[in-house]
Amino acid sequence: MKSQIFVNMPVKDLSKTMGFFSSLGFTFNPMFTNENAACMIVDEGIYVMFLVEKFFNTFTPKELVDARKSTEVLTAISVESREKVDELFQKALIAGGSTVREPENYEWMYSQSFQDLDGHIWEFVWMDESAAKNGPPA
Repeated sequence: MKSQIFVNMPVKDLSKTMGFFSSLGFTFNPMFTNENAACMIVDEGIYVMFLVEKFFNTFTPKELVDARKSTEVLTAISVESREKVDELFQKALIAGGSTVREPENYEWMYSQSFQDLDGHIWEFVWMDESAAKNGPPA
C-alpha cells in the first residue's frame, strides 16, 4: 500500500475555510467532506483535513492551540516556479490571508508565507531540484 499523509487542522468556520482554499485553486474530496470536516486535496496521497473545532476536540484530550497566538506547525507546499509562489501568495492575500514575514529569496529557493483565516501558517516554496540534490549552498 502506498503511504498517504493527512494533516488535520482545527477551523472555526468550515465554509469560509473551504472558500479560502478553493480560491487558491485547491479542490475537496466530497467523500470525506461534510458539516464537520473537509478533505482538501494537495497532491496524490497528500491531504489536509479541516475539522470544525468541536469535532477536532473529539480526537484529542489536549487543549487546542489558538493559531493566531501560538504556532504548532508550519505547512509548506512546493510548487513548480517562483512565479507560481507569487501567484498563490497573492491569491491567499486577496482571499483574506495575511503576510507572515518577508519572502525568502535565494538563488536555489524562493518562498512566501501567509496565515490562513484561522491563523495557521502556510508557505508556498519553489526549489531548484538540482541544487536540492547537493544540499543547500554553503
